[in-house]
Amino acid sequence: MIAASRRRLPPALGLLALLALIAASCSPESDSEGPQGTTPAPTVSTTEAPVEEPPPASEGIFDDSVLFGQSAAFSGPAQELGRNMRLGIEAAFAEANRNGGVHGRLLDLTSMDDAYEPEAAVTNTQHLIDSDGVFALIGEVGTPTSRSATPIAAAAQVPFIAPFTGAGFLRDPAWSNIINLRASYNQETEEIVARLLADRGVERIAVMFQDDSFGRAGYRGVLQALDRREMEPVAIGLYPRNTLAVRTALLDLQQGNPDAVVLVGAYQPVASLIKWARFLGEDWIFVTISFVGSNALAQELGPVGDGVFVTQVVPFPTDDSLPVVASYLRALEAHDPTAVPGFVSLEGYLAGRMAIVGLERCGRSLTRTCFLGEILRGEPVDIDGFELNFAGDDNQGSDTVFLTVIRDGRYVSTGSM
Repeated sequence: MIAASRRRLPPALGLLALLALIAASCSPESDSEGPQGTTPAPTVSTTEAPVEEPPPASEGIFDDSVLFGQSAAFSGPAQELGRNMRLGIEAAFAEANRNGGVHGRLLDLTSMDDAYEPEAAVTNTQHLIDSDGVFALIGEVGTPTSRSATPIAAAAQVPFIAPFTGAGFLRDPAWSNIINLRASYNQETEEIVARLLADRGVERIAVMFQDDSFGRAGYRGVLQALDRREMEPVAIGLYPRNTLAVRTALLDLQQGNPDAVVLVGAYQPVASLIKWARFLGEDWIFVTISFVGSNALAQELGPVGDGVFVTQVVPFPTDDSLPVVASYLRALEAHDPTAVPGFVSLEGYLAGRMAIVGLERCGRSLTRTCFLGEILRGEPVDIDGFELNFAGDDNQGSDTVFLTVIRDGRYVSTGSM
């Protein structure tokens, strides 16, 4: 946190924000891909005249700093995801701050723990906007938490930047304040199914997923990829969020006698299922998507992790032949010399760098409207060669999916299975 004198005035979000909060807190999780509930995402105009005077401090913009907020998992089974997203964002912000900040303003991040639970995400988001008066939210971790937080952010017209999820509802053009960095879960699962068939000739594919909106988003992606090939899963297993209760799911998978299992979950339950399956002698091909948290998964699996495939949505985090990765590694080393490079913290770094581009383009006359317009409707965002393209109603910058596999406890990049 930057030590600076600030006056944070709680903004009055009004009746619309209150209704959004009630809807997010009380409504059951939905499988729908549109914005949650009946509260529409308000349209943010991009044609306003530039603000000549500094905006009120309630928007998180101060004469010497800009305040960002983050609600993410810093405890519980998904804690490594939140910690590493924060690490990457902080590394990017610290890098900018060492050079004087952006247009004379230092970048500050305040983070709150939601333990990957939607109810806590609602409370945190309301606090960050209403009490802390943040300029924008960045690095939310997870689909169920993002689903709960987005109506509140939209009602307050607060930018919702680079959530760590590929859920389809966040890519709905009805949202005018959401900026996605990563490829979607549908793109990751399409790559998985394509590679299993083309590289391994596998046709007996099963799915295990977390029983919530995140798991169902990934599960739908697998179903759609299989359906395009006139196939369907041979078995389906599911487990409750924030638990390691995967044995029933394992029994259900065994009934289908699969050759490969696509896993959609957090790293601890995914690792638990793989360990149990291998203990019981199952030689299935295991493939999981990026949300799993790659470094944490490899550590949880230990020696039984060899041969587990994971799709990624950012480049390999130690490939310093790529300018963007070289920048990330320098920034990470300067911020925390003890930190281990990883896919999640690299995504956090890219999120931070993307936010910095928006701040740079708006200059001293920074507003939320200008920021959103410059990212979503401005020129492509080039982060040391890692290009993000937003065009038309597309609020997703990258469509790239990479394939990796665990070998001897480490990830290696691979073009095939």
